[in-house]
Amino acid sequence: MKRPEIMCSYLNFDGNCEEAMAAYADALDGEIECCMYFEGSDAENYVPDHWHGKVLHAQLKIGPWTLMACDAPPGMYTKPQGMHVQITVDNATDAEKIYDTLSHNGTITMKLERTFWAERFGMWVDRFGIPWMINFQGDVQ
Repeated sequence: MKRPEIMCSYLNFDGNCEEAMAAYADALDGEIECCMYFEGSDAENYVPDHWHGKVLHAQLKIGPWTLMACDAPPGMYTKPQGMHVQITVDNATDAEKIYDTLSHNGTITMKLERTFWAERFGMWVDRFGIPWMINFQGDVQ
């Protein structure tokens, strides 16, 4: 079997995808490459009128990584569980900045701190309900 050339994460939101992706682009110095809405697509016939302005598909490029997302149609959204979006950075300053920004108004599940495997590691669920981890290994081996 040939290895996949591209791997990415795909997130589902309950109506706030556009806001979340803009926040992620800002916090992670990324660029939104694509944002399609239900309105004007073939999918608009399958969602209620109030959902037409919601995101059918969005794509955020962050360096070599792509984060994709959408607003799940009404009644189809489920809260993320059993997963985290994991970020590895190459310095403590970036780890602290990203952690502070994305955990703001969220729920911290592990404070950003030194561990036996990393100079900085932290976990949180952001204000949009997405679980995250950040890791900077630093001089810990």
